[in-house]
Amino acid sequence: MPELRPLAQDLNQESRALAQALRELFSGLEVSVRRYAARRVRDAGTFSRYLNGTRVPPWDVVTDLFTDLAERRGTAATPEAIELLRGLHQAAVATSASPRRAVEVLEQQLADADRVSRRSSVRGDVLGEALLDRQHRIADLEVRISQLEAEWSAERERADRLAAASPDVSELLRERDTLRNEVGRLTEELVAAEHQRDLAEARCGLLERQLEAIELAQRSAALPTVPPSAPAPQGLPKVLVVDDQADNLFAMTAVLSTLDQELVAVSSGREALKALLDHDDFAVIIMDVQMPDMDGYETAAHIKRRPRDRDVPIIFLTAMGACPEHSARGYAAGAVDYIGKPFDPWVLRAKVAVFTGIYLERRSPPR
Repeated sequence: MPELRPLAQDLNQESRALAQALRELFSGLEVSVRRYAARRVRDAGTFSRYLNGTRVPPWDVVTDLFTDLAERRGTAATPEAIELLRGLHQAAVATSASPRRAVEVLEQQLADADRVSRRSSVRGDVLGEALLDRQHRIADLEVRISQLEAEWSAERERADRLAAASPDVSELLRERDTLRNEVGRLTEELVAAEHQRDLAEARCGLLERQLEAIELAQRSAALPTVPPSAPAPQGLPKVLVVDDQADNLFAMTAVLSTLDQELVAVSSGREALKALLDHDDFAVIIMDVQMPDMDGYETAAHIKRRPRDRDVPIIFLTAMGACPEHSARGYAAGAVDYIGKPFDPWVLRAKVAVFTGIYLERRSPPR
């Protein structure tokens, strides 16, 4: 088996530890990088960069390595080994947080949504052609039935002779009914495929808007806005961002990074409560609903029971959709707004700007 490319020289401690653990797992497979990449339908160059530490792989790449190694050895990995790799992966992801990483995550999500859209469009075309074929056959059968019925009405004896030489009309009627049922089924599948395509297209649009917002933030960050000698601004309003998914935290912090505010990002409800104990000057909280151990609703209930924090506005951000049941539960927990994922970056920026403006207005001394 060819030797692996050496580890990159400028790796941080977390990325180096993760890369060494991945290389140890991969060496147990006794297969080349190119062959393994072909087996898992991955790009060999990208997989090689995962192993030399220059890129942090998605978690599913790590689980694939565990699965393939267990198949080769005949024994599954221990829970302790999996949790160790999970900790190394989370640490490497956390230290690699940057707008570039957020762009990579969003571009992957955009590619997935575009793939769903294209598949739905192809299935819609196939169903549409099948539906058109069945409709043509129904029309043809109805013409044949009408012709037979007209002939029987004009001349009964001749119709009897035609019936003896022609297919039984009852068989034609049954075939027509069968085709009508098939048309109904195909119509339902076509509507479902078109609905899935519309959802995927909408997701593509929102992800593209997030990418535009992040790229704008990167360009703004590259332009000097204050002279080098000017002091850093003091007393910026704080925004608490809570989400258990590191990719979502990257995207939200990148979208909000150019606003005049200080971002505090945490990955659980308990960390959010601790951050509120450490700071008493948050202008707004953006919180995911679906989190392990303590979900967004429970976290919001704890926050609203604290006299010091009960007036901090909470915006729920969730992939469950803004259906009446979920939004009603969010408002009952004390939220001021409820936004579905994928979110529109300009809408999120506008809402955060409103609440930070209200916060600054309340903190400003009276004239």
